[in-house]
Amino acid sequence: MAENLQNNPKRIIIIGYMGAGKTTLGRALSKILGFPFYDLDWYIETRMRKTIAQIFEDRGEEGFRTIERNMLHEVAEFENVIISCGGGTPCFFDNMDYLNQQGETVYLKATTDIICKHLNMSKNVRPLLIGKSPDEVKSFVDEQVSKRNAYYLKAKHILEVHLMDNREKVNTMAEQLIAMTGISKKA
Repeated sequence: MAENLQNNPKRIIIIGYMGAGKTTLGRALSKILGFPFYDLDWYIETRMRKTIAQIFEDRGEEGFRTIERNMLHEVAEFENVIISCGGGTPCFFDNMDYLNQQGETVYLKATTDIICKHLNMSKNVRPLLIGKSPDEVKSFVDEQVSKRNAYYLKAKHILEVHLMDNREKVNTMAEQLIAMTGISKKA
């Protein structure tokens, strides 16, 4: 029986709001643990050969969420991986319960100020934020996080996120996450 437990696949599944640092931390974990990293949004875009914005435009949010759920079920079957979910992924269907069954879920809990700083540092254009002033972005983020928190808080682990503005801080957060989940490097 102990042998069976040792052979269980390892999955770290990172959830949280956009700008919390899911992709940044996922990449760092991948390097430290030697596990492949999958960003669910990137995976969807690659498989669908369209951007998330194009999928939303073509199929609406309901259509996108169905695709997202199907792709989530694909990625969550991979073994010994780090998975970063889109900010809304845990909030639809039974996704959060499913994620908890598949691996070690970690909610990157960040303050609105940290999220806004990360979003400002990001090279990615966030369609939901285009045309918004800094005050409007802060208000929007506050509202969205409060709506989604009930889902995020179902994660097995919660990691308080600090500003990740250099490699040392990112690696420190990654090491904290590894210690929290108890997952070790590939043998």
